[in-house]
Amino acid sequence: MKVTRAALPFLPLCQRLFPSRLAGISVAILKATALEIAILAGHLLLYPSGITPERRSAPPLPSPDAAQLPTEAKPPVVLLHGFIDNRSVFVLLRRNLAQHGRQHVESLNYSPLTCDIRTAAELLGRHIEEICERTGHERVDIVGHSLGGLIARYYVQCLGGDTHVRTLVTLGTPHSGTRVAPLMNAHPIVRQMRPGSEVIEELRGPAPGCRTHFVSFWSDLDHLMDPLETACVDHPDLLAQNVRVSGVGHLALPVHPAVAAGIRQALDIAETGVGATAQTGGLTVA
Repeated sequence: MKVTRAALPFLPLCQRLFPSRLAGISVAILKATALEIAILAGHLLLYPSGITPERRSAPPLPSPDAAQLPTEAKPPVVLLHGFIDNRSVFVLLRRNLAQHGRQHVESLNYSPLTCDIRTAAELLGRHIEEICERTGHERVDIVGHSLGGLIARYYVQCLGGDTHVRTLVTLGTPHSGTRVAPLMNAHPIVRQMRPGSEVIEELRGPAPGCRTHFVSFWSDLDHLMDPLETACVDHPDLLAQNVRVSGVGHLALPVHPAVAAGIRQALDIAETGVGATAQTGGLTVA
C-alpha cells in the first residue's frame, strides 16, 4: 500500500534550501504537518455533530443506487475515539467501512470527564455486551484511536473482553506509555498514559490464552508518541501485528484512505484466519 502525498507549492524551494536527504525528511514533516492542520480544522467543524451519543438502531438496508461490494454477514465494528475527542473523528472511516460491506458500524462516545482508564474499560464492556445481544453476534471488532485503543486493550486483556472482541485495531495508541506534554500531568488520564504507570504495568503483565487478534498502526511522524515505537504492541502472550505508517501524523490515522484500506485488510484477514500468527514487522504503509 502507498500513502499518496499531495505536492506542496513550496516543494521546489525546500529542495533547494536543504541537502537531499535532509530535504526529504524536512519535506515529509512539512507535508504531514500541513495535513494535520487541515484535518484539525475540518475536525473542529465536525466536532459539535459528535457530542451527542449515536442513536442505536437496526443496521439500515443499503440503498439500491449505492455501489456495494458483495458481502457475507460480518461482525459489528465498534469505533472508539481518543482523548478530548468524540465520535465525529470517524466520519470518513465509518463511511469507508460501510461502502466495503461492514453493515453494522457503531461509534461510541465516552465522557470527556473520564478520569480512569479502568472505569472507561468497564463501561466499554457493557456497551460491547449490549451490542452483541442486540445484533445477535457473539464477537465484535474494535478500532480505537489513541486513548480509545488503550481503553479497548485494557478491556480485552484485563477484564476478559477477549470473549467478545475478535480483532482490536489501534491507531496511534501509547501501548507502552508516552512522554509527550509533561505539563498535562495534572489530568489523571494523562498520568495513566505515562510509561511505568499502574495501568501500563498491568498491560505488561501476563495474558495467557488471550483470544483477540491485535493490529497496531503506528506512524513514523506521530508527534504524540514518545518514543514512536510505544504505539506498537509488544507482548509475548498477545497475537499482534504492528503496521508502520509513513508520511502521516497522529490526527491523520483515522482519516487517511490508505490507513482505512489497511484496517479493512486487517479485519478481513482476521475473518478468514489467514496470517493468524504473531508478527513484529507487519505491513508497511509507505
